[in-house]
Amino acid sequence: MLDALVFGGSGQVGAPLLERLRDAGWRVFAVSRGRHADLPGVQWLQGDLACCDGLPRTVDAIISCGPLDHFARWYAASAIEAPRVLAFGSTSVEAKRDSADPHERDLAQRLREGERRVFDAAVARHAQATLLRPTLVYGAGRDLTLTRIAGLARQWGRFVLPSDARGLRQPVHVDDLAAAALAALAAGAAQGRAYDLPGGETLPYREMVARTLAALRVAEALLDVDAHVGLARLFVVNDRMPRAKRAARTILTRQSNWNSF
Repeated sequence: MLDALVFGGSGQVGAPLLERLRDAGWRVFAVSRGRHADLPGVQWLQGDLACCDGLPRTVDAIISCGPLDHFARWYAASAIEAPRVLAFGSTSVEAKRDSADPHERDLAQRLREGERRVFDAAVARHAQATLLRPTLVYGAGRDLTLTRIAGLARQWGRFVLPSDARGLRQPVHVDDLAAAALAALAAGAAQGRAYDLPGGETLPYREMVARTLAALRVAEALLDVDAHVGLARLFVVNDRMPRAKRAARTILTRQSNWNSF
């Protein structure tokens, strides 16, 4: 039986990955900040990358489904022995490298540094490392784009979309990411490599939003407005709803950065 140590096992990618590992006969040590009952083949450890008691000394694979920069620091300092390490990053490492937004450039830099640390630490330990870079993740109801769009549409009965939102997106489902992770663990050729993982279909941003709203059967659905008018109107309407306002700002900022995925 193979053993895996999984960080972020209760997250949107980690949860389906745990199921696939169990089905494939792995024994899993899953780390989460919250308490979880053990399952056949899964032992839950409460903690995070800063502090977690009961970590095994040796496993066959270490897997990170959480923030890459935090995991990279932990892995570089960890003494746990594992011949395989697999971590999720993001296509933002390249897509946002030259963004006009300084926060996005900082994200790209942190992702690049995280990848470098993981690969360097793996080489020093004679381990095989693989990085997986998904695009826009969906399917678990916890992503920061489609789920927020759906939430705002339910709240307002419509969704405001700037008329020039014509960029392309390739959303990828969490189950596909879990399958890719399991396949990469078994592929020797994946050693020392990073893979972009876009979804199987390329959609114009407007089409992606329209499909989301159609699934919700929102009455007035999609409302096209001039980009600047739409932003101003959206923030005025939501001035009394800080959480909705923050969500709207996040989504519309992503819409304004058409080619970031």
